[in-house]
Amino acid sequence: MSVAAPELQNRTRIERYQRIRGFSEWLCEPLSAEDLGLQACPEVSPPRWHLAHTTWFFETFVLKFAWPDYELWNPAFEYLFNSYYNGVGAQYPRPQRHLLSRPGMEEVLAWRRHVDAAMTRLLETELTHEQAALAELGLHHEQQHQELLLTDLQYSFAHNPLYPVYRSAQSNDRAVALEFLDFQGGLVEIGARGTGFAFDNERPRHRVWLEPYQLANRPVTCGEFMEFITDSGYERSELWLSDGWDWVRAENACAPLYWQKRDGQWWHYTLRGLEPVDPHAPVCHLNYYEADAFARWAGRRLPTEAEWEYAASELPVAGHFVEDQLWHPAPAEGEGLLQMFGDVWEWTASAYLPYPGFRPPAGAVGEYNGKFMCNQMVLRGGSCASAVDHLRGTYRNFFYPHMRWQFSGLRLANDAGAAS
Repeated sequence: MSVAAPELQNRTRIERYQRIRGFSEWLCEPLSAEDLGLQACPEVSPPRWHLAHTTWFFETFVLKFAWPDYELWNPAFEYLFNSYYNGVGAQYPRPQRHLLSRPGMEEVLAWRRHVDAAMTRLLETELTHEQAALAELGLHHEQQHQELLLTDLQYSFAHNPLYPVYRSAQSNDRAVALEFLDFQGGLVEIGARGTGFAFDNERPRHRVWLEPYQLANRPVTCGEFMEFITDSGYERSELWLSDGWDWVRAENACAPLYWQKRDGQWWHYTLRGLEPVDPHAPVCHLNYYEADAFARWAGRRLPTEAEWEYAASELPVAGHFVEDQLWHPAPAEGEGLLQMFGDVWEWTASAYLPYPGFRPPAGAVGEYNGKFMCNQMVLRGGSCASAVDHLRGTYRNFFYPHMRWQFSGLRLANDAGAAS
């Protein structure tokens, strides 16, 4: 077995670091100074804050760890751009991030250059296991925030009646016929294996028992969800969980987020602007309650996360890069399971809980996932805003059941023997 020379390993690591960090800034290139400070609700953050927070992460958890005498760019930033790490210290109030007109974009970019230069020097050295793990975590953290930057921006832009166009792109979705595939289940293993990167909540790998089940070959489409709406899906309490029905009435919900009806036709706001809803595209911007209600209306159910992962365990994460690393999923055609990765995050029926034997890492970085294992539901698969090298079959995303500003949809499941 050949092993790359240390200098080659370092160069590859540096190139990957620079590519991922540069992509965050590329995402902000079309934005005005006003756009960079938008925050339409407490759950989303301004684009400039995302650029600053990801830089804070490398400074706080990688550089200060590697070099105790590392000099902070601005000690006040430790408070301004700490998201939720109580072990690091107090945080600037999340709902008020839009008030941070300073530091401006010029200083944030200068700070990024300062941190990137220090990280490059570090990556040129022979890293300890802990340093390498933290640097890798920082890159995956940045990719998470790239996705959040886009979903947050869409939510904030959607409040503007001008329906701003972020970037133009073409979408040519064509849905194959809906089919249900059989899985025998039994005693199976799920969770990350080996020593490759995975978030702490993907481990330890463990055994679960699955009864035989069926899983749809593709996600639910917008056209199929229109049928749910037409059949008074949002008006029938028997289709909804109690909390979901309370949410429908409180929000006067009648369609997925960003949808509106004009002259009898459904339109929705996208990062490409206001567009007619494509009935062939996977439906997205649903919360857990909507996904569960649709499944019940369809006479099906949502899969558990173990069912989803077991079905996806032998599938490659397929896609291709376009336009400076934005990527499109593989075409939705063929046989077997399709569109498992990179179209929409798929809600599961599983609560976000620790795996047997889970222990968060020591220190503040242990707050990354573990402390959120309460009152949230798991999603699987990744979305069109996810980086292709960031996704894997064991990835556990999680959100509160009422949230729907992410690219979240669903895939139907059946118990074995149910009608297809």
